[in-house]
Amino acid sequence: MARRVKRVLSVASECAPLIKTGGLADVVGALPAALEPFGWKSKVLLPAYPGLLERLGRGTRVWRDEDLFGGPAAVIRGTIDGLNVLLLDAPHLFNRDGGPYSADGRDYPDNHVRFAALSWVASQIAQYGTSDRWKPDLVHAHDWQAGLTPSYLKYAGAQVPTVMTVHNIAFQGVVGADQLDYLRLPTWDFTPDSLEYHGLLSTLKAGMVHASRLTTVSPSYAQELTSPDFGFGLEGVVAARRDRGELEGIINGVDTEVWDPATDPAIVPYTAANPADKDVNRQRLLDEFGLDAPSGPLAVVVTRLTHQKGIDLLVDALPGFLDRGGAVAILGSGDAHYEYELTQLAARYPGAVGLRLGYDEGLSHRMYAGGDVVLVPSRFEPSGLTQMYGMRYGAVPLVAATGGLRDTVTDATPENLENGTATGFTFGDARLGGVIDAGALSFALGRAIDLYADTEAWLKLRHTAMSTTVSWEKSAAEYARMFDTLIE
Repeated sequence: MARRVKRVLSVASECAPLIKTGGLADVVGALPAALEPFGWKSKVLLPAYPGLLERLGRGTRVWRDEDLFGGPAAVIRGTIDGLNVLLLDAPHLFNRDGGPYSADGRDYPDNHVRFAALSWVASQIAQYGTSDRWKPDLVHAHDWQAGLTPSYLKYAGAQVPTVMTVHNIAFQGVVGADQLDYLRLPTWDFTPDSLEYHGLLSTLKAGMVHASRLTTVSPSYAQELTSPDFGFGLEGVVAARRDRGELEGIINGVDTEVWDPATDPAIVPYTAANPADKDVNRQRLLDEFGLDAPSGPLAVVVTRLTHQKGIDLLVDALPGFLDRGGAVAILGSGDAHYEYELTQLAARYPGAVGLRLGYDEGLSHRMYAGGDVVLVPSRFEPSGLTQMYGMRYGAVPLVAATGGLRDTVTDATPENLENGTATGFTFGDARLGGVIDAGALSFALGRAIDLYADTEAWLKLRHTAMSTTVSWEKSAAEYARMFDTLIE
């Protein structure tokens, strides 16, 4: 007998390679294909940002509403780059210059309305299906932008199970309580146990409370979120779901077809078994950033320039690394004062510090291919993909021991180096009495320089990192298992 096809609607504000501002997009874009071997067929509901309908080409309208929060809207079904998508075409909400959430450095003032509309449409499709009779067995909502989806379904009395995944609890979709009626939410449920968050409405909290199951993107982050240091005021919600057995931490994976040094068109290809051309990529990266050949390791940084990402720690710790013969290439954009401080650092160390402000996907691939070390000194990191991209490409990760970074990188202690399990360097592990600060980062950078001087040990570490499985297979199996239990 043929196996029944199980259908999941994934609801998100971004999805690689269609629209991306961060790791959320990579996850939403990669998970559908990873779930297929387990019998789950996905469609991704996304806003129809400028350009996406053109990329879709000939699509099919499968849902419409003459007044979706102030204007007409339709859902267009189609396939882009192998992804089965449902694009929410609501020009009054999404046909705007700028990024998905902001323009000219300022958030759109109606973001709460824009993404409530996305959640509302998801709930309608989940309840009634599309006009071509596609209806999901389960809805998977991602972050605050999709957080109202489980709530709308709960208030409708729908029996469709929902999963809410928190990718970063720091972003909570907070808006004034005066918006409840307009967002089609009941004022009677504006309570501390439900929608209310310090007198305001949090769309993230709504999803966390109302979903059938709450997940986040690593086991360590799931544990961290139950503490005030990491929970951003929502630690009580997370702890309650944990105590009821309704919380899971599932580490993200990497799309190993996109991130493959053997086939990557952006680089000179190489493999863990035959890594010689990594040196060619290293020299090309030095040339691209105008750097002199360092006597120590070439570090790379690919990140948003924010406090969370530990950029101030880098600014304080890098001089010691550079003075000992290291070099660093940095790609990112973010807070203006961090951009200024890194620009000043590059001026102080010409030939040793290269800086590109902005984001360039192809350059990021070349950086992982050319770098000896990738630095990820985040104060908190729910899952992190950067360290896994680095492992895949032989840029040994040097990371803060927090969240998914701690779950995916095995520290290069003498014992781990000896038994062949080390995959990088960690610092600031609170379980060992450590603190994530500039001093701990400086010490870790020193350890990397010392090991780099031992060529045999360094190459062994690099090979172990490159040989580590970082694909979606194991993580997708965990999602599929959870999905299966919810529809039984």
